[in-house]
Amino acid sequence: MEEVIPLDRLTRIYMKMRTAIQELEREYDTKLEALKEQQQEVKNAMKDLMLQQGSKSVRTDFGTVSLVEKTRFYTQDWDSFKTFIVQQDAVDLLERRIHQSNMAKFLEENPALVPPGLNSDTEYDVSVRKPSK
Repeated sequence: MEEVIPLDRLTRIYMKMRTAIQELEREYDTKLEALKEQQQEVKNAMKDLMLQQGSKSVRTDFGTVSLVEKTRFYTQDWDSFKTFIVQQDAVDLLERRIHQSNMAKFLEENPALVPPGLNSDTEYDVSVRKPSK
């Protein structure tokens, strides 16, 4: 017969593992951030050189460097923007994803009104918290 490990022992093991994972993540994040900062400095230096030279693309023995123009759109007036989207029937200007907590609240408040094509997936998980003092 298989031995059943008591829940308090499993919880202690779980908490030790979580602490070890958190320590590894902190160390990883610190090293990763430093490396990303250095990489950004090199990237900025390449961009500056290309702008000075008037180059759009430079081929090197180690790879091709391309100067890419990016435009980012945003709004500071969401109410007016949403009104514009509705007036222009321009829903495709928005990203295709569902705000999870807003949808859950909407369905809670409107149980008989389910958007067509809506799918959901619910699963159980275990949450473990430190003991309170």
